[in-house]
Amino acid sequence: MSENSKKNYPLRIHADILDAMKRWSDDELRSLNAQIEYVLRDALRRANRLKEQEPRAIITDKQTDE
Repeated sequence: MSENSKKNYPLRIHADILDAMKRWSDDELRSLNAQIEYVLRDALRRANRLKEQEPRAIITDKQTDE
């Protein structure tokens, strides 16, 4: 599966958890879906369950002057 591909998954969730996630997503200016994905990804990283992505190359001013 490519890094940017997404799959649909029906999620059953307690109303109180969904309400809390919605408030949190509003505070962070994210969509509810993006917030849920952010929280899941963070939890997976902390548990060493998610392979880290390759760091993206950073172009500095010095490199662009060459």
